[in-house]
Amino acid sequence: MPNLVKWQEKFEAIGTQWVIDIFDVPDSLNRAELFQKIHSRIVEFDLAYSRFRSDSLVTQMSRQAGSYVLPEDATLLLELYEKLYLLTEGKLTPLIGRTLEQAGYDANYSLKSQKLVAPLAWDEVIAYEPSSCTLILKQPALLDFGAAGKGYLVDIVSDIIENHGIKSYTVDAGSDIRYRGQDVLKVGLENPNDVAQAIGIADLKNQSLCASAGNRRKWEGFHHIINPYTLKSPQDILATWAIAETTLVADGIATALFLTTPETLTSHFKFDYLILYSDFSIKKSTEFPAELFLA
Repeated sequence: MPNLVKWQEKFEAIGTQWVIDIFDVPDSLNRAELFQKIHSRIVEFDLAYSRFRSDSLVTQMSRQAGSYVLPEDATLLLELYEKLYLLTEGKLTPLIGRTLEQAGYDANYSLKSQKLVAPLAWDEVIAYEPSSCTLILKQPALLDFGAAGKGYLVDIVSDIIENHGIKSYTVDAGSDIRYRGQDVLKVGLENPNDVAQAIGIADLKNQSLCASAGNRRKWEGFHHIINPYTLKSPQDILATWAIAETTLVADGIATALFLTTPETLTSHFKFDYLILYSDFSIKKSTEFPAELFLA
């Protein structure tokens, strides 16, 4: 088990519960200063990427085409989305935002669906210039970065922590977890049919673990993932877990596994995975480091 927690910070942000545990604290480090930087960076991220805020850059993009300068660290996020878009043949797309809104997953969380319209193709709408962090929208579009954005923000917060000389810590944002430390961190794998139970326990060693499940936001046959071709949410999978070096990749893979096979992704990313199907059967990579309680 990791060392005892020396500092812990709990708070709500971007619609989820955060818990940051610090296991080693440099003598000269100011706690208030560290967490102020973290909170400020989360607000900055939300102002750029949230489709639920009327004052965000993403909401502005939904109203007007044009060129938009993204935060300096946006390139990794956009590159991952483009790669997953190509590997899933367009099933995982940031252009799904308007479709999710029409399904009822809107800024007011109305959860009342209207007629759904499939998103356009990436090349019809998006061009990105990494050298200037400029996103060019050829027409207005409501982008959604829910497939990997939270994981990326966990990495950004973790970088802030490491830049302050901290080497052992955990950042947990709604079960998107990044852990750094010498010991093994044991993490319960939540049963999507009964959140008070776990289907297993995973061992993390300087890795990130992300989960995706349709039980948290579920309405009218929809959940937070919609296939743009069928305009339906996948129902054959209850939950996925992915372990990778970064939370960005783990989060993106956990979402992509609802829309494509793991074999499609394994030659392009280094990760381990567990898929729990609706009949409670499983599929997992050989090295997925978990003890499972399923029969």
